[in-house]
Amino acid sequence: MKAAKLVFVLIMVCAVVPGCQAAKQADTDKADTSKNIDSSVIVTGNNQFAVDLYQKLRDTEGNLFFSPYSISTALAMTYAGARGRTESQMADVLHFPVSEAGREQFAAAFGKIIKDLNEKGKEGNYQLSVANALWGQKGYEFVDEFVELVNSNYDGRLSEVDFAGATEAARKIINGWVEEKTNDKIKELIKPGLLDAMTRLVLTNAIYFKGNWASQFEKDRTAPAPFYLSNGDKIEAAMMNQTGKFFYMQADNFKALELPYVEDELSMVVFLPNKANGLGEFEEKLTNDNLSKWIADLEKSRVEVKVSIPKFKMTNRFSLASVLRSMGMTDAFSSSADFSGMSGRRDLYISAVIHQAYVDVNEEGTEAAAATAVTMKLLSTMPAPTPVFRADHPFVFVIRDNNTGSVLFVGRVVSPNASE
Repeated sequence: MKAAKLVFVLIMVCAVVPGCQAAKQADTDKADTSKNIDSSVIVTGNNQFAVDLYQKLRDTEGNLFFSPYSISTALAMTYAGARGRTESQMADVLHFPVSEAGREQFAAAFGKIIKDLNEKGKEGNYQLSVANALWGQKGYEFVDEFVELVNSNYDGRLSEVDFAGATEAARKIINGWVEEKTNDKIKELIKPGLLDAMTRLVLTNAIYFKGNWASQFEKDRTAPAPFYLSNGDKIEAAMMNQTGKFFYMQADNFKALELPYVEDELSMVVFLPNKANGLGEFEEKLTNDNLSKWIADLEKSRVEVKVSIPKFKMTNRFSLASVLRSMGMTDAFSSSADFSGMSGRRDLYISAVIHQAYVDVNEEGTEAAAATAVTMKLLSTMPAPTPVFRADHPFVFVIRDNNTGSVLFVGRVVSPNASE
């Protein structure tokens, strides 16, 4: 049976809400504190990109799940090598605070969020890990400053592979890394044919989360119940049930509920339109400002609530090049690309941005994983569109001697069926 379209929106608070404790800490690692960027500025920009991207992807048929944080991180590493108009377009689309400080300070602030999340994941009663890596063509020279910036701030070590001589082996190595970092939840991120002999760099991010609910659902209370689709149809779903005290709010057109995970450091927030066909109306109002306001209003009232939500599991895969171009990041994917910060030359462009995400929500909690790959190829080999020459209307032709260049005959065809 085709997966039913959910009538609520799921958002990981730590990924998209500025109030996440780990993301609010100021960057104090650099000696020159006057130029430091507070991590909350990075989070605000990432949240804005998350909502922007959701608005672009929401017309996708059926269920939808992705990690804006994974995509932002992979593109932040790519951004470290961008220059000129390519750099400014990426900053605009991704809402990176370039005006606040230079790329070193930006990378330090972004990297601190990653370090904080990983530290929390190691200390807590939940699993949370963020991993990055660079995969470069063996023998291809990258600028030392770029490699060091990504390694020191994003913990993205450069590993050499042979895209030119052993493309399939390189693909398997990268996919193996992604599978390991996502606890085998993201497989075959890079499909056959995505890499070729002209690939020079692949930037990867992987994020994995597994946490139990602070208040778990009892399995014996899970029971089949109707689930009403936006088109008026009804299906049967396994609904989890419990009654307890939760942060809850009732707005004009929707309800909101926060389901915290153990230790209350991460939460799932569920936005449920009042009407079964009200998802589109809610999505129209889903902006970063509204999201922040709704979360603030939600956390004002903790009351006893009878909760019923369905168990679900899904995997989504996206090729984001066309989406990012439509958002204004055009040069990065074209012959105008300037990633001279990577190689010292304007010879690279982004050939693909691939994202895959997985989520499993059940009585115990949530397991979620996502990975993003940004592939870079040589500009000189950008595939040109296949030309079409269809002589289906009048035309002129010549017959010439190629040795001398002499035109021997000239003709015109206005009707190929006429003999005279």
